[in-house]
Amino acid sequence: MVTIRPVRRALVPVNSDAAHRTSAPNYDEFQSDLEIWEMLQDRPENVLRVKMPHCHVTSPDQIYAEDAPQALDHAEEQWTWLRSCGLLREQPGLMWVYQIVSPKRPDAPQMGLGGYGRTAEIRTATSPDGCIIRNEGIRQEKAEGRARLIRRIKAYIGTVNLAVRDDTGQLLTALEAHAASGPCSYEATDEAGNIHRVWLVTDAGEIAKFTALMDAEPAAYVADGNHRSAAAASLGYEEFLTVFFPTSRLGLEPYNRLLPSNGLTRDEFFDRLSASFDIQHLGQVPPYRPAAVNTMGIYFGGEWSVATPKAGVFNPDDAAEAIDSDIVQRLIIDQILGMPDGRDKRINYVGGNKDAAYLVSRVNEGEYDLAISLAPVTMDQFCAVCEQNKFMPPKSTWFDPKIRSGLVMALLD
Repeated sequence: MVTIRPVRRALVPVNSDAAHRTSAPNYDEFQSDLEIWEMLQDRPENVLRVKMPHCHVTSPDQIYAEDAPQALDHAEEQWTWLRSCGLLREQPGLMWVYQIVSPKRPDAPQMGLGGYGRTAEIRTATSPDGCIIRNEGIRQEKAEGRARLIRRIKAYIGTVNLAVRDDTGQLLTALEAHAASGPCSYEATDEAGNIHRVWLVTDAGEIAKFTALMDAEPAAYVADGNHRSAAAASLGYEEFLTVFFPTSRLGLEPYNRLLPSNGLTRDEFFDRLSASFDIQHLGQVPPYRPAAVNTMGIYFGGEWSVATPKAGVFNPDDAAEAIDSDIVQRLIIDQILGMPDGRDKRINYVGGNKDAAYLVSRVNEGEYDLAISLAPVTMDQFCAVCEQNKFMPPKSTWFDPKIRSGLVMALLD
């Protein structure tokens, strides 16, 4: 059974204009610190001034290391400023209905229920029966960085995205009914044109109804925010800020790769690739995105090729090993390019907010030698990995649209 609780002290935008000005993408949606700095120039009130204080500087050449000693002091100063700037207000005892309308799927908006999840329900080595199932490993230094910020400002700004099966459809029906019952409390449109709408739920009867619906769910899967939930648990907090989304409305986009060839010519690369893949050379065609999993697009030398794994190179019964990102890491990046460590700084992981044309541009500009374009992981694949109690390969799932930071925050002081 999955628990959701109201947020005892929430900090929310005062209206839609404030929601637009203060909310922002999560920090991991940016390709560089420069992109964060540029957003802060366009919308200086947004929460990135707190979450990424090393980018809240006058000019790009002043950007400093994320873990620099002055970062936390600056974050605390900016948090104090943000709380008193007149764009936010405190609201006690709430859950919220969260709707995201994507221009890619305007007739099937993503619907979620926000509140507090329980850290004790997260499945770990010491709580193997936990019903909140993580599906990727935790980088300790990253979790510690999030924990330091939470401890300093005594607040949750970032939100964990949890997925639930909702096999009966009752949760989705209740969320849609609540959204249809009246205008939203506020909304904001993001950089990709997604509309984020929030209905604050403070009525005791509505809160009880939604609590019971979540209690009927046997498990929840961490779709985004493993490090944020780990940070909360490491600090000893009983709860973390989250939104539960029915899987039927969650969208997925690909997580692609930009890579060096490490001295290999195009012919040498494809000669080695042919040991594990069937290859079709497409030539100079428009930017390519595979239509189905277990098909990889490769852009090298100004031309696109399609690589399909041969039988026997992965175990289809192992949900994690059948994920394209695992196949690419093992058989291409490790065996052919000689980079076994997925954290190698020479590997650029490109999230689903960038398309295949972006990959082509980075290669054509000479920054990388080749790009690998993948199909999105399917929701069935994602759930299967969780249910086999395995970890998703690193940088394999990009849920789209993503939760926006700053629409509902939680005060811990």
